[in-house]
Amino acid sequence: MLTRADKTVEDCLDVVEVAIECGVSHIGFKDIGVDAQTLRAVVGRIKAAGGIAYMEVVSTTAESVRTSIETALDIGVDRVLGGQDLAFALEVLGPSGIAYYPFPGRPVGHPTELRGTPDEVAADSARMRAAGCAGVDLLAYRATDADPLDLVRAARDGLDGGTLIVAGSIDSPARIRDLAAAGADAFTIGTAAFDDVFAPDRPGLEHQCRAILAASQAVTAHA
Repeated sequence: MLTRADKTVEDCLDVVEVAIECGVSHIGFKDIGVDAQTLRAVVGRIKAAGGIAYMEVVSTTAESVRTSIETALDIGVDRVLGGQDLAFALEVLGPSGIAYYPFPGRPVGHPTELRGTPDEVAADSARMRAAGCAGVDLLAYRATDADPLDLVRAARDGLDGGTLIVAGSIDSPARIRDLAAAGADAFTIGTAAFDDVFAPDRPGLEHQCRAILAASQAVTAHA
């Protein structure tokens, strides 16, 4: 994710070049931080490199979330994460083939925290999948009411084959391993890469990206 503290970084057009050079092919950003014209340029660069473009919705009002969904369609991303207005998102995004992954549980504030029990997350995940969503975007490590991995397992149980993406505060190879063991299919990393906490002995975004890719590949190799 070209994001820090739940906002797209202002130099995202430069950052995306570093990610692409490192071999990252799944690249995303938030719906706030830069204007739509910049985001459109980012999407164009990702697709020109053969990658998949994601936008995560972290707006906090119903009106701003709907505007963000419409922006996602306009700029041509491949996948939209976040939000909870299923009917509107599926109506807007469905005809274009853009896959939608809403938030299960009760996300609040910005940067976002996640409230809700494992049972609530499982029920939300099942409902979202049944409505036609490709999966869910779970803010597991932002949880305030439950153990993060319990929420991951609950979402996995509810999804019935859908894709489980975990977003927020993933800052070590150990967390990547834990998520995979609990049933997550994918994850996002933003702030941890910019703050050099993923590989603190090798500062710089390039080294962080390469360390994250290596940790991901190690999990895949042992799956």
